[in-house]
Amino acid sequence: MLHLKNNEYQPIHSSDLVHRARELCSDMPVSVRVARVASKFIEFDVSVAPDELDSLIGKLSSIGKLDNMRHIVEEKIDKEEGIADGIFYFNSERFWESHESLEGVWKKCYGREKELVQGIILLAVAFAHAQKNEANIGLGMLSRSLKKLGDSPAMYGKIDVNLIRNKIKEMQKANVLRLFEI
Repeated sequence: MLHLKNNEYQPIHSSDLVHRARELCSDMPVSVRVARVASKFIEFDVSVAPDELDSLIGKLSSIGKLDNMRHIVEEKIDKEEGIADGIFYFNSERFWESHESLEGVWKKCYGREKELVQGIILLAVAFAHAQKNEANIGLGMLSRSLKKLGDSPAMYGKIDVNLIRNKIKEMQKANVLRLFEI
């Protein structure tokens, strides 16, 4: 996952950015799958050999300077760390990484807790879709997220579940995804 600094792009540019990135590195053995556009960065989901990474970053520098990069793999971390990471990534508009961290938590849960975590994951995925200019898909996911949250407790670790439920209802009423922190 590459994050390039973003000073000008909006989610509507996501598809164009993928095509541009593919053109810029067309002479390399690289796969550019997705571009998600956040307010401060553009997130590219790429596959590249480690020895080609510097070259790829150089070629993409016309889109934006490198902000950070992370090799996404399924990590074996404890629930508390997974929740903390999920919160950090969500609040940093790194929704796909939030989803990945919380999925690691979800795999360690059972019963009602599993449903609750899945509801939070679905919210992160809704925003990840919005970053790809797929706000309608994201809006559609809100009902699924709210259903999974159900009548779960008001707090889950340091996550205010009541706040999430209220924000989802507000977004559904306005038919607009609006960023907030969890």
